[in-house]
Amino acid sequence: MAISLYELSVSSFLQTLGGVDGFLGKGLAHFKEKGIDPNEVVKTRLAADMLPFQFQVVSIVQHSLGAMRGVKAGLFTPPQGGPTDYEGLQKIVAEAREALQALTPDEVNALEGNDMIFQLGERKLPFIVKDFLLTFSLPNFHFHAATAYDILRLKGVPLGKRDYLGRMRLKG
Repeated sequence: MAISLYELSVSSFLQTLGGVDGFLGKGLAHFKEKGIDPNEVVKTRLAADMLPFQFQVVSIVQHSLGAMRGVKAGLFTPPQGGPTDYEGLQKIVAEAREALQALTPDEVNALEGNDMIFQLGERKLPFIVKDFLLTFSLPNFHFHAATAYDILRLKGVPLGKRDYLGRMRLKG
């Protein structure tokens, strides 16, 4: 049996978003325990030329829920703005999980061969939905999730690989 677009995209997004939700929660608990304002991490960068934690979390949502909304509409644009506090970032991750859970395999799989555009300013890149999700959104999604995880590690949050992985889809 072939793997479906839903399994490759939405199921993968949900697994990692579960991990992100969990490691954001562990981060908040760590910061409270240490007497650190969690909003201090929001502007943290791994390197001077990288975007901060806030952008990483907003991008996680944009490249999962935003990607699915984009493929439905036929147009995807990069993230703009978003919450600037830790609690707000946790909230958008939870909302993305909830919205993605409402998608059905049939509605996602029906989009597979559709055309769509990635637009950045005046620049437009044409894609087929499947290729957009597999070659653009999924890699970006994982990049930003790993970067957010790494920033929390940099800030001393005791996380391990299992915190990133989320709930695996085990047999049985």
